[in-house]
Amino acid sequence: MKTTTTNDINGCWLGTYWQAGQPIQFEATLVQGGSVVDGRILDANYLGESSLRGELMGQRIFFIKRYLTTSPNPIRYSGMLTKDGNYMYGHWRIGSFDSGRWEAYRGYDSLSAELSALIATHPPTRAARVDDDVWEI
Repeated sequence: MKTTTTNDINGCWLGTYWQAGQPIQFEATLVQGGSVVDGRILDANYLGESSLRGELMGQRIFFIKRYLTTSPNPIRYSGMLTKDGNYMYGHWRIGSFDSGRWEAYRGYDSLSAELSALIATHPPTRAARVDDDVWEI
């Protein structure tokens, strides 16, 4: 698994939140600029995709999730990022009527890792002509 600093949460995260005792899986793509965090979340439920905006302060993370559907209620997340930067966890709340816990692990894209390893061990060495363009392979 990729090792990162505690202040870098850029990338794909796979997680679960619990609502009414039921686990709901999600995939989040986070983009961080300084302490500001933006991103998208795709839930495995009928509400689907949402956007998020928040802040990472040291190892503490806070963000607000808003579904792109007609659901008007913002969901407030707060939590902690582990020192290795590969796991975060905490609680979420919708107003005063619903709340639960959540967790997420840094996603690992094995295809990207395999491609990087292949390029490192077999760098491009010759040119191939495709139509009138030259491509390095």
